[in-house]
Amino acid sequence: MATLHIIYDGDCPFCSSYVALLRLREQYDVRLVDARKEPALAAQYGLDLNEGMIVDLDGKVHHGARAVSLLSRLSSTISPLRSERVARAVYPLFRFGRNVALKVLGRRQI
Repeated sequence: MATLHIIYDGDCPFCSSYVALLRLREQYDVRLVDARKEPALAAQYGLDLNEGMIVDLDGKVHHGARAVSLLSRLSSTISPLRSERVARAVYPLFRFGRNVALKVLGRRQI
């Protein structure tokens, strides 16, 4: 079974909900990493989590829109986000929504 690391912002309600909705545990050894609780592990990737979540599938790293597209393709959920082109087009809206939600909830960016 392949190992799938998902590094996300645990304070972001959208990130947490999205990760919880995916049905990946049937096919992958899923390791969820809340970057706020494990900042050293998240920092090892050298990627800005304020720009997007990180997905590491057996050493191949995906970030932001590519990560969301990969997760959509790997899950059993039918979604337009399976297309990397669609994911790239809408991902800036996701980031904007995340930033607004964090601000409204009084939470800081990572």
